[in-house]
Amino acid sequence: MTSLSVTDAINSRMSIRAFTPQAVARELITEVLQQASRAPSGTNTQPWKVYVLQGQSRDTLVDKVCAAHDALRANPALASEYREEYDYYPEQWVSPYIDRRRENGWGLYGLLGIGKGDKDKMHAQHQRNYKFFDAPVGLMFTIDRVMGRGSLVDYGMFLENLMLAARARGLHTCPQAAWNGFAKIILPHIGAGPDEMLVCGMALGYADDTDIVNTFHTPRVPVAAFTHWLD
Repeated sequence: MTSLSVTDAINSRMSIRAFTPQAVARELITEVLQQASRAPSGTNTQPWKVYVLQGQSRDTLVDKVCAAHDALRANPALASEYREEYDYYPEQWVSPYIDRRRENGWGLYGLLGIGKGDKDKMHAQHQRNYKFFDAPVGLMFTIDRVMGRGSLVDYGMFLENLMLAARARGLHTCPQAAWNGFAKIILPHIGAGPDEMLVCGMALGYADDTDIVNTFHTPRVPVAAFTHWLD
């Protein structure tokens, strides 16, 4: 297998929202995870724990969480039962972050022909997260609750390593914080212990290049917009 360069892997990595059913060999997944584990971590704590779902374990979790997602829509009062264990997003959005979030959301929905008031289509598209966008491999990542917030920084580097290692081998991914609110369903399903916290999920597989959703590319602000040079 010909691997992409680091630069090519970075530039071609994107959040894929439609996958083919082509299976991914366990040996290949293991190789990707092994390379990802070279990520740095404070005092080499290596705080990541990974659960790989394929076949029936994947399909059963999809059914469980999709049912909960539908129930939540039917009865919003259930929201108190499905809360994230850590704040991924801010409690109060401000510019420029809210502007980028809106640009991302309406850019995707516009591409898919989903109008602002079309709640049925919005719900269905959001639920694609809980089907791993049809990827044959779902990954769940946990961390021991005893670890500090700095370990989430370490975890981010591990996840990026994983996505780039996968991309270098012709695979694609979609990191997913959308699963976090359903941790009470996910953690028992994957056999995680009571001292573990869900960090996020991820879809892994081969991109469906025929699906229009995979033509959606998010912009990046220029270096000058986020960099301060101090001489």
